[in-house]
Amino acid sequence: MSETVHLSIDECEAICRGAALRCGASEEAAGALARASVAADAEGNAAVGVAHLSLYLDALREGRIDGKAVPEIRQPLPAIVHVDARSGTAHLGFDLASATLVEAARSFGIAVFAQKNAFTCGSLGYFAQRLADEGLVALAATNGPRLMTVTGAKEAVYCTNPLAFAAPLPGGDMVLIDQASSPTAYAKVRRAAGRGEEIPEGWAVDAEGSPTTSAAEAVKGALIAFGGARGANIALMVEILAAGLTGANWSLDAPSISEGDRSPGTGLFVMAIEPSAFGPEFSERLKTHAGRLANKGVHVPGRTKVAARLKARQEGLSVPRHLVEKIEAYGRS
Repeated sequence: MSETVHLSIDECEAICRGAALRCGASEEAAGALARASVAADAEGNAAVGVAHLSLYLDALREGRIDGKAVPEIRQPLPAIVHVDARSGTAHLGFDLASATLVEAARSFGIAVFAQKNAFTCGSLGYFAQRLADEGLVALAATNGPRLMTVTGAKEAVYCTNPLAFAAPLPGGDMVLIDQASSPTAYAKVRRAAGRGEEIPEGWAVDAEGSPTTSAAEAVKGALIAFGGARGANIALMVEILAAGLTGANWSLDAPSISEGDRSPGTGLFVMAIEPSAFGPEFSERLKTHAGRLANKGVHVPGRTKVAARLKARQEGLSVPRHLVEKIEAYGRS
């Protein structure tokens, strides 16, 4: 028997959606989770893809996500969309508000989506990428429970506090950047810990604050901000955007994403910019410049992900059999 299962995008989404429904999600919330999870796998970001879905399924069963929550959407100003996720998923609030956000960006040149009281969002680049698919430039920031320490602190004070950026290129291509304020995403360390693997030096400290290469010890301790004070400054900027402006929990106050029955209540900040407001040549100029950089040996992030998504849409995905069986088993007992 093959160790993998070949599934179309629709088939993979159906498996994920069914599991979320059985764990207590509404149709809308289950669909939003399934689409985001499969999209991450389709672009090669498996750490926050289908393998990461079990974190959401456990949270649904144990009360950290209210699967029936209906986000409250307000538009206090024409270019501001403010969402209270009400302890639900981050994805559903964005799904319900995205059309309003896109319309506002096209009308006013710039618009902001600000969400509070949500579970963590997984792949942050997913939200920026969706706006680039609409022809918009996007900047996204999110926070979560504290997982990362910085120089001068004796404990974790921030989440990995990532930033994502996307800009459209002609023909559906895009520049897409998604990176944490730590050397890597926490999901990758958590996955390595589950496999008993080592991690590189400089990624984390153990519970005593000593450097460690054990993923299991890193999970008990904290990740480290990349670049010392510079990474810490970026984490603080993200915290102010994602928690300060949105009204979400600061990372210091956010409950765990893996224990208890309370939502972490985290924030998601997404800014959308209409490039045509500055002239009609943006995407062509960016394409030319990206080509010049590539010719000089510079890696322009995002373009391989677009190709991977297209290939996955046409050819489907190969998913580990044990993972499919694990997802299908959720909620059946």
